[in-house]
Amino acid sequence: MRYQSQRVAYWFFATCMALLSLQIIYGFIMAFAHAGYDVLHNVIPFHAARATHTNLLIMWLLSGFMGAAYYIIPEEVEREIYWPKLAYAQLVALVVVGVTAIIGFHFNWWEGRKFLEIPRPLDYLVVLDVLLFVANIGMTVLRGRRKTTTALVLYFGLLSMALLYLPGMIPTSNQTIDSYLRWWVVHLWVEGVWELIMGGILSFLLIKLTGIDREVVEKWLYVIVGLTFLSGILGTGHHYYYIGTPKYWFWVGGIFGALEPLAFLGMAIYAVSMARRGGRDHPNRIAMLWTVGCSIMSFVGGGFLGFAHTLPQVNLYTHGTLVTAMHAHMAFWGAYAMLVLAIISYAMPQLTGRKLYDKPAALLAFWASNIGMVAMTLAFAVAGVTQVYLERKVGLDFLAVQKEIEIHFVGLILAASLFTLGIACFIYNFVLYGLPVGVVAIDGREVPLAVAPAE
Repeated sequence: MRYQSQRVAYWFFATCMALLSLQIIYGFIMAFAHAGYDVLHNVIPFHAARATHTNLLIMWLLSGFMGAAYYIIPEEVEREIYWPKLAYAQLVALVVVGVTAIIGFHFNWWEGRKFLEIPRPLDYLVVLDVLLFVANIGMTVLRGRRKTTTALVLYFGLLSMALLYLPGMIPTSNQTIDSYLRWWVVHLWVEGVWELIMGGILSFLLIKLTGIDREVVEKWLYVIVGLTFLSGILGTGHHYYYIGTPKYWFWVGGIFGALEPLAFLGMAIYAVSMARRGGRDHPNRIAMLWTVGCSIMSFVGGGFLGFAHTLPQVNLYTHGTLVTAMHAHMAFWGAYAMLVLAIISYAMPQLTGRKLYDKPAALLAFWASNIGMVAMTLAFAVAGVTQVYLERKVGLDFLAVQKEIEIHFVGLILAASLFTLGIACFIYNFVLYGLPVGVVAIDGREVPLAVAPAE
């Protein structure tokens, strides 16, 4: 840890761990309901559990991105965070808004819009909170001693994320227009500007972990940004097939949606090639595992499985089924969840000065969670294909089909249990690291109370 204000990242990472744990609990509630054991329905109805599960995902990933930025940006621009106290206040505000929204879901206080369920008054608070964060990071970059491509790509990804939340708040009584604008938020976040954030964080990690020259790594970053904008923006059209928009979206969505895997493939090639070319044998090998694993799994989930049901001829049958859940779980896990766990794995030894990355729990966390997620994805795939055939081809009623596929969720629960074991090991290791170190002044110099491992 080179800068004292980087310690704020720890509290964002700790928030990640708490929210991720809660998200998994709600995932199990839904899985048991799908398996026919909806015993909590009177307390936590399925729709409330689903809204809570998906919004907790967004919350803990946002917290992770913010923590990553507060850790990475000071090192990249070579100065302390511009307003450290604002960072702490902004985290508290984010948690308060998130907790209020989750409690509200259980009392039917929400907008009822898929993936954007947060009530409108809280929307304004979310925007204000994110804008404060962007302002803090922006001033840090502006007043920094240097401007790196990694820092700028990460910053503009975060800034675009804040701006693209606004279209979802435009009031309209037209269902088609509402769906049209809603995908500006949902798609252009996860398959657009979040990929810029992903590229920025991957670039930082690869520079630190591999020893590859910054110029080489950041040249690749330009390619990733180009592929993301080429495919991601017009690829939004693959959500417009059946919501009442003009027919040309079949062509636009189909063609550019099919190109989207190129960005994820580029990231996979980027990370693997940099790791192989690196001449540094960095001691924190678990951070390298999460980094390279992130790029590969994101291509499988976001690229390959996304392409599998992007074409309109296929999407006609798979739209709104568990095939989407198959793609979404692996895509979010590979592209963004593993990315956050990668930066946490790298940053914690630096923040605390404790070398716990070679512990058995750290390695078990990686393999158990990834094998568990692959198994979950396969369970969703089998259930989804079965659902598509019985509903869309045979013509069975929706609830009758849900009864038929209950058995597949037993397998999913077993897979989710293995995944949960991995996450539990990761959190256990996180807790063992303890709190971040402070600094003391010695002869006019700030010296860490504990010596962090060398980069």
